[in-house]
Amino acid sequence: MKQKIYLVLILFSTLLFAQQKKVETSIDVKKNKIGAQFNLTLKTNVDTISKVVFPNLKNFGKLEVIRSYKVDTISKGDRYELIKKYGLTQFDSGKYTIPSLVVKINNMPFQSDSISVEVSNVVVDTLKQKMFDIKPIAEVASDFSTFWKYVFILLFVLVIGALIYFLLKKYQKKKIAEEAIKTPIEKATTLLQTLEKKELWQKGEVKAYYSELTDIARNYIEEALEIPAMESTTSELIQGLRAASIRKKMTLSQEILDNLERVLQQADLVKFAKSKPLDYEIAEDKNKIEKAIVVLDRSIPVEIAEDDTAKWEEMKRLQKLKKQKRTRILTAIGFVVGAILGVFLFFIMTKGFDYVKDNIIGRPTKELLEGQWILSDYGTPSITVETPSVLVRTDISKQFPKETLATLKELKFFVYGSFQSNFYIALSTMKTKQETEVDLKISLEATINGMGGQNVVFNTSEFQTKEGSSGLKGFGTMIKLDPILKKSTKLYFDVLVFNEDGGLQQIMVFHEEGDKYAEQIAERVFQSIEFKKATE
Repeated sequence: MKQKIYLVLILFSTLLFAQQKKVETSIDVKKNKIGAQFNLTLKTNVDTISKVVFPNLKNFGKLEVIRSYKVDTISKGDRYELIKKYGLTQFDSGKYTIPSLVVKINNMPFQSDSISVEVSNVVVDTLKQKMFDIKPIAEVASDFSTFWKYVFILLFVLVIGALIYFLLKKYQKKKIAEEAIKTPIEKATTLLQTLEKKELWQKGEVKAYYSELTDIARNYIEEALEIPAMESTTSELIQGLRAASIRKKMTLSQEILDNLERVLQQADLVKFAKSKPLDYEIAEDKNKIEKAIVVLDRSIPVEIAEDDTAKWEEMKRLQKLKKQKRTRILTAIGFVVGAILGVFLFFIMTKGFDYVKDNIIGRPTKELLEGQWILSDYGTPSITVETPSVLVRTDISKQFPKETLATLKELKFFVYGSFQSNFYIALSTMKTKQETEVDLKISLEATINGMGGQNVVFNTSEFQTKEGSSGLKGFGTMIKLDPILKKSTKLYFDVLVFNEDGGLQQIMVFHEEGDKYAEQIAERVFQSIEFKKATE
């Protein structure tokens, strides 16, 4: 019988940490007015082939779901981050708990964290309140940590604003450059590339292809040589080109003019006589047009205006002014960032890094320790324990073999937090159908060895509650590996085991090593433990 109990413990511990925790839970505010909206967020990180089903309920506990937002999907390499948001409300004042919700990933259930919220009343009848004289103006003591939080938020907003400004300016410059007046040869080259990307003749639209091809050539000739090419017939255009070459002293070969004339005549046949050239003929005509445009552009003599030097000097002066302005802005941003870093370093050197982390950056366990604690009963036999938030019951019976469950009379499991978030409280009670004396030392070792951590180092000591119940305490460190982020974290753990009323009870607290606030939480939790004897 004892061997079966220890097997249950090993399975229990293994499943406890194997199923943690693929669902992150957060809420925008924990205290709101009647009818105001709480925004609950469930987040999970899965591979690209996983199927995720978020809860679709009208109520989460006693809070009404007034809006269910669409799932946001963020691609992170070969994984997806899925974010589901809900809008919740309650029209009665009081304290409520958003229960643990089931998110199915590949048909496997995963639990979200429960969250306690408070709905406060809105006082509208001032006649029922006591009236007091107007108080004199009182000086409010400055909250140093809060002040610096706002300062850093302001500086952060300024840095983000400056970054957005630079990106917008860069985009505008790029857009202006793209929209700037291009030379005729640049226009023609760009239009020819765009025409090829359309693949008109490959799709059978030969007439449209030749029409655009010849329009590109005619437009170039009209802009570059000032010949009315768009209104001229093919023969008139060729005659105009010959006249322009003599007038502008251009060196044009007869071959170029002949090739251009043949392509224009071919285009006339396609457009008006429904001629259908072969594929290789179309490709040759396109190459002839490109060559003719390039040769024409190279043949045009370059005329240097008298005021080019002055324009060049003015352009250099404007560029220098822009560079100086950009340098000043970057210097200002560098100064702001340097000031932020300087303030951080100043407080780290004078107050220590823990002070900066606690009062400026913030530490979740500090908020838990200083928040409102809850005293409640859990399991059978009933354990009274005080925790910084309510522990949520989780059904893990489906994870055990039927033969193992057949030996159990009671199996209850309650959790707060997540093993993946580096702060975790778990409480479990187990009772067999046949009362058996359990070796607490073996039970404790089975639990610790089943955690799934690496480099586990621990010691044991006796533990006694204020009411005199005796148990065994295991405490030590372990390395937790995160397969997604590919990093390791050193955790400190405390595990208590008891053998009350013929059952086995366990309470565990995990947190990052060196977190003094988490250590105080664990101490307060363990000091509050009381057992209530089961009544027949």
